[in-house]
Amino acid sequence: MGIAERPFTGRRLLVLGAGTAGTMVVNKLRPRLSRDEWEITIVDQSEEHHYQPGYLFVPFGAYRPDEIVKPRRRLIDRGVRQVTGTIDRVDTDARVAHLEDGTALPYDQLVVATGTHPNPDETPGLGEPDAKERGVHSFYTLADATALRDALERFDGGRLVVNLIDLPIKCPVAPLEFAFLAEAWLRERGLREQTELTYVTPLDGAFTKPLAARELGGMFDERGIGLEADFMLERIDLDEKMLVSYDEREVPFDLLVTVPLNMGAPYVGRSGLGDDLDHVKVDKHTFLADGHDDVFALGDAANLPTSKAGSVAHFAVDVFVDNFLRHIEGLPMQESFDGHANCFIESGDGKAMLLDFNYDTEPLLGSFPLPEIGPLKLLGESEFNHWGKLAFRWIYWHVLLPGRPLPLSTSMSMLGKQRPGEPAPATDRDPQEVVL
Repeated sequence: MGIAERPFTGRRLLVLGAGTAGTMVVNKLRPRLSRDEWEITIVDQSEEHHYQPGYLFVPFGAYRPDEIVKPRRRLIDRGVRQVTGTIDRVDTDARVAHLEDGTALPYDQLVVATGTHPNPDETPGLGEPDAKERGVHSFYTLADATALRDALERFDGGRLVVNLIDLPIKCPVAPLEFAFLAEAWLRERGLREQTELTYVTPLDGAFTKPLAARELGGMFDERGIGLEADFMLERIDLDEKMLVSYDEREVPFDLLVTVPLNMGAPYVGRSGLGDDLDHVKVDKHTFLADGHDDVFALGDAANLPTSKAGSVAHFAVDVFVDNFLRHIEGLPMQESFDGHANCFIESGDGKAMLLDFNYDTEPLLGSFPLPEIGPLKLLGESEFNHWGKLAFRWIYWHVLLPGRPLPLSTSMSMLGKQRPGEPAPATDRDPQEVVL
């Protein structure tokens, strides 16, 4: 008997993708949906779950690959059916998801959580089989991060270029973090004087938001990192080892660390659910797919106008769960997601920054989560922020993925934040002296 033929008289929730958002959704919903009334199935093509923020640290030897990978099956509630396979398409009229092996999975409600992924073939030169041998690397997959680690070990100076091709990407601050960590790593290795470090971006500054762009641009200046802005990459010339823009500017490199164009899963486009980059078109407050009453998209798979980051998935899932429980009862969804995101930015030398923002408010100066006390510093470097980022790996495995609550509001708070032109919050307290 095939998977789709198993007798079940209740309703079916099908979740496509067992990454951050998909895993949290099933783990939060399984205890709240009657097992007699609801069958929950989750599909993923991999048996492994990767802690993707850890990719950034692999090239510098801070994490081993085995420290950021766990078996997927151990992370999901036992009451959830797990299917391994690659999704071919979704027939939204028939309410069936088809896998490449011929399996058909019917659903009453569907959650798309298959993320966004690097597509090097979209950029001429980047997808060539010998690109790595010619000095072109990335760190947005574990295999790429490991190969970059080996390339850095061989690097003895020259032109090191960090390149963002285009947005949106997973964790848009990660390329900035790599540039800062690389600068510190080069100093530790005694290679800084022999290395020209340049950050190349299509943006008009270091970041998309003005205040953060100003602060980060100042950090680039302090560290002697060159900034090549408004650079729309047309191709990578592997023979000349050169980035070439559409306006014919050129940036030479000896070692290139680039972030390929990110796109959603191809089946999203084939199913008529996606935008031009195969991200699901959704209501940005409820995650309900455009034109559908039984399809949602969460995490990086959705075309939300905010960062594609783990924090967004966390806050979004918390909003989604209560809304979904009302939705399946035929009641209006009352919760509204405000685009809340927060991101640590590793800045090297055991320090980090923290950004906290939403759809309407850019990252601001201040303290988080409590006014004056913090203990985390917004838009400013601190050692406490760095330890907060490292601690997040434990929180991810043991709190977020299992669906346990965090004492943080899903909506962004203005407590402790300073708008431009306002006086700074009055405190001389060192956040590292605060005991939580």
